[in-house]
Amino acid sequence: MLLHATHADDGRLVLTDGRVTLREQLPDEAAQLAEGRPSALTWLDGVPGDGTVTAATMTVKAAVAGLYAPGWGLFAIQRSDDLVALGGIGFHGPPSDDGVAEIGYDLVPAARGGGWATDAARLISRWALSRPEVRTVLATTDPENAASQRVLARVGFTRVGDRDGLRAYELGGPSAA
Repeated sequence: MLLHATHADDGRLVLTDGRVTLREQLPDEAAQLAEGRPSALTWLDGVPGDGTVTAATMTVKAAVAGLYAPGWGLFAIQRSDDLVALGGIGFHGPPSDDGVAEIGYDLVPAARGGGWATDAARLISRWALSRPEVRTVLATTDPENAASQRVLARVGFTRVGDRDGLRAYELGGPSAA
């Protein structure tokens, strides 16, 4: 698979690999998503999922605080062939000083079970690990979320323990993703 990263005319980062496209959601779009509205996207289930709404709220708060960093926020997970949005994936902010970038993701119910989260997590992790400021990608899941744990295992993440009651997984190094 070939990672294709571009910047659209409006400056947003767009990552594409085969059937999946990740389209950065700029703060004004994130504000609409934070309210549960579809923004300019066509969603498979009509509206974004709860996790995407939560991530959009994080992006808006970062923008209001002057901490928004382009490329390190929320991305819509889209099918490359028709750009229908299936969910959201993104970073909990820019990488830490020690090179850790944390990701989170969700899919609308109708998109679950088709490998979309795996493809999206692999793509965003590969992009992050290609950046000089990132040495590790971190993801956490609820202990009961076996589906998310399987996604992380398929991408190559390794469980590294627990954090705040969540299972923590890491992926590192340029050859890992």
